[in-house]
Amino acid sequence: MKLGTLKEGGRDGTLIVVNRELTRAVRATGVAPTLQKAIEDWDAVSPRLAALSEQLRNDKAPGAFELDMAALAAPLPRAYQWADGSAYVVHVELVRKARGVEMPPSFWTDPLMYQGGSDSFIGPRDQIELEDEAWGIDFEGEIGVIVDDVPMGMSAADARQHIKLVTILNDVSLRNVIVTELTKGFGFFHGKPATAFAPVAVTPDELGDAWDGAKLDLPLISTLNGKEFGHPNAATDLTFDFGQLIAHAARSRHLEAGTVIGSGTVANRDPSVGCSCIAERRVRETIDTGKPSTPFMKFGDHVRIEMLDRAGRSIFGAIDHKVVRYTPPG
Repeated sequence: MKLGTLKEGGRDGTLIVVNRELTRAVRATGVAPTLQKAIEDWDAVSPRLAALSEQLRNDKAPGAFELDMAALAAPLPRAYQWADGSAYVVHVELVRKARGVEMPPSFWTDPLMYQGGSDSFIGPRDQIELEDEAWGIDFEGEIGVIVDDVPMGMSAADARQHIKLVTILNDVSLRNVIVTELTKGFGFFHGKPATAFAPVAVTPDELGDAWDGAKLDLPLISTLNGKEFGHPNAATDLTFDFGQLIAHAARSRHLEAGTVIGSGTVANRDPSVGCSCIAERRVRETIDTGKPSTPFMKFGDHVRIEMLDRAGRSIFGAIDHKVVRYTPPG
């Protein structure tokens, strides 16, 4: 089952069920008005959404329509909580190596995680609006999951059962802003603007044998200005799976239904598969040649992030953005 959200009906949009080919959809308002409402009552709602999905598959869904990706918001246009991990420790290791900084051994056993802004997410075809190129504009291709209510203190094994939907995302990062913020010793805030999401989130059964209950064994393909930037596999060199990330997030708090958990930048140790963010490529260039040569994004640059199944079909649809200059009001 694939679910998305139309930009209509208020800030949380209108929940739709989307067909496997990502070409047609049907409003699910008779079942749940929004994805947030569906997640909050998932056990009761999901069978009815699955039935609607089956009707759509058989061309029997009343009111079905052709899907326009530009009409979609993020699957959850806003969320009560967005927590992003750093599950690919090889990525962190490379960054610290380029800086000549030793990595604490605890990084391999205790996940890194930050709490991002979730009051507004970017839709799959929306522009990335930023005020200054000097901020060091970067993309980060990641996997994300949406959970139902997770009790505090949940084990990693039990946390897997709370994963209801899987998607991909672009955790937009302002690298030069992050550097200055981290020197304050209080994490980053301005360096992490709104995060962008794929057109749909899917139930784990849509992923077949590529999903083992906590990780996704497929390449994540990133393209910058029409040229492939990387295709690292999301299961390779993964230090912490989603069960571990969810349990970490729920260590000292309950996670409310609709919480989004991110994997962090998908990264593989093998340099031949490329990278899921510019910062990592610059780090590899610094290690190899002594200095980075790939610039961060400029206004007018175009980034696309997508994942294909083993038959070459798009699973979540593509995140497809152009970076543009934002002019503040007044």
